[in-house]
Amino acid sequence: MFPINSTNSIVSTFLVTGIPGLEAMHIWISTPFCAMFFITLVRNMSIMTVIWREPTLHVPMYLFLAMLAASDLGFSLFTFPTVLRIFWLDARELTFLACFTQMFFIHSFQDFESAVLLVMAFDRYVAISHPLHYSSILTNNVITRIGLAIVVRTLTLQVPLLILLRRLCFCHSHVLSHSCCLHPDIIKLSCSNTRINSIFGLFVVLSTIGLDFLLILLSYVLILKTVLTIASHGGHLKALNTCISHLCAVILFFTPMICLSILHRSGPKLPSDIYVTMANMHFFIPPVMNPIVYVVKTKQI
Repeated sequence: MFPINSTNSIVSTFLVTGIPGLEAMHIWISTPFCAMFFITLVRNMSIMTVIWREPTLHVPMYLFLAMLAASDLGFSLFTFPTVLRIFWLDARELTFLACFTQMFFIHSFQDFESAVLLVMAFDRYVAISHPLHYSSILTNNVITRIGLAIVVRTLTLQVPLLILLRRLCFCHSHVLSHSCCLHPDIIKLSCSNTRINSIFGLFVVLSTIGLDFLLILLSYVLILKTVLTIASHGGHLKALNTCISHLCAVILFFTPMICLSILHRSGPKLPSDIYVTMANMHFFIPPVMNPIVYVVKTKQI
């Protein structure tokens, strides 16, 4: 799918890492991971099926939820199997093609989910601030265009990342520090000049996940401003209650990533297994918890 120029590389494969220091317990650790993978598949596929087959759910809120479920499902399909291979078979080796392909899809679904969470924040803002115009603002045509725009943005930024990796050669260590192939982890192992890769990678993160997070915060500032204009206390609670599921999804997605970024750049030096655990939380917890939160909080689902 993505031809890799590895003719100048001494190494031809990467080794992904399980949980450092707990290699002897990998079989036992695989049990909760396997359960999480099963729950993720069943619940996200169930949500997508229910929304697809029930005409009364063909409204913006639930269509965006279906997008979120699709993102979580894709995210899981490109992360959980690799981790389970490590735990069950100690199969840590990945070819360049397999590793770069996994990296592309992981970061693509990561950006896609970030954008969907932003759109869902906008959906809540419109529903609370302009309830009478909600259906006229978020029409099916607009939702389709939003979905296409998210896909185009994701591909426009992620494909160049993959192309830039082709120019690198790898001639030192080939052991990655995480259970999956991630762009920052890969370029650290290159013996080529990775300045362009690092700068463009940082630009991609800031222009997608970073910008989305700031816009989500802005959306909730506007939502709170609108809610405070409602006279009754019951009205406050009713309006904010519609945002709880989305707030939980935002916290689950962004908190581990922000904490990991802060620790990497300015925090104290911690054991490597803490960084790996926090990265795994970012990758594996949201796809498991998002459908549970939405099923619990949404009567129609």
